[in-house]
Amino acid sequence: MKLSVVIPAYNEEESLPPTLRSLYQTLAKHGIPHEICVTNDNSKDGTLKTLEQLAATEIPTLVYYTNPGPNGFGYAVRYGLERFSGDCVAVFMADLSDDPEDLVLFYNKMLDTGVDAVFGSRWIKGGKVIDYPPLKKFINRIANFIVRMVMGIKYNDTTNAFKLYRRETIEGVKPFLSPHFNLTVELPLKAIVRGYSFDVVPNSWTNRKYGESKLKIKEMGSRYFFILMYCLIEKYFSQGDFRKKTAASVPQTVSR
Repeated sequence: MKLSVVIPAYNEEESLPPTLRSLYQTLAKHGIPHEICVTNDNSKDGTLKTLEQLAATEIPTLVYYTNPGPNGFGYAVRYGLERFSGDCVAVFMADLSDDPEDLVLFYNKMLDTGVDAVFGSRWIKGGKVIDYPPLKKFINRIANFIVRMVMGIKYNDTTNAFKLYRRETIEGVKPFLSPHFNLTVELPLKAIVRGYSFDVVPNSWTNRKYGESKLKIKEMGSRYFFILMYCLIEKYFSQGDFRKKTAASVPQTVSR
């Protein structure tokens, strides 16, 4: 099962080298067939030059694109999700806040169980956060509590972008709506509402060492709310039109 790793990058010149080296070395060590797909989201620094150098000299599985626009976190991820070649795909952060060893656990869990998606959680036994800003943590827990109550689900880390999906699952949650960080909520909620199976495993999160976070909490509240309401409406009023199609549910054509 070939793994694709989609990484959005905007002005990540300093973060990308340690992130990509660690990711490549980890996946190679475990013998996982893979590609690392970085979307350069029209960066204004040396991100593109850094990608060119790493692909040419160190990381043979690295492919990269430049998203001409429109730009934004969601658009950058979506650009990669339209172009990856693997059988499954993970969304991974350019700042190495996600642990490559956790990605190996996600991959093996999908292989072992056959689920359609594997979701990480930083807030279950075995999960951890390092240097998490207190205000951001407070808002995170409130937001995830609201999502759980509104959607009637037990999963407690929907806003965590770090997740693994089969190719069929990604195709099944299209079309994408979110241009910003609310895509991190749209993908798992659509997968859940549309009947795709998933497992939850613990993962760690470490605050970035370089640059600054692109997430602007004040700008995202209404966008998260929009996606939450969209998924809620689909859950109760779509009559199952978008649900995962199984062999038993596919209408049979009978010749007469």
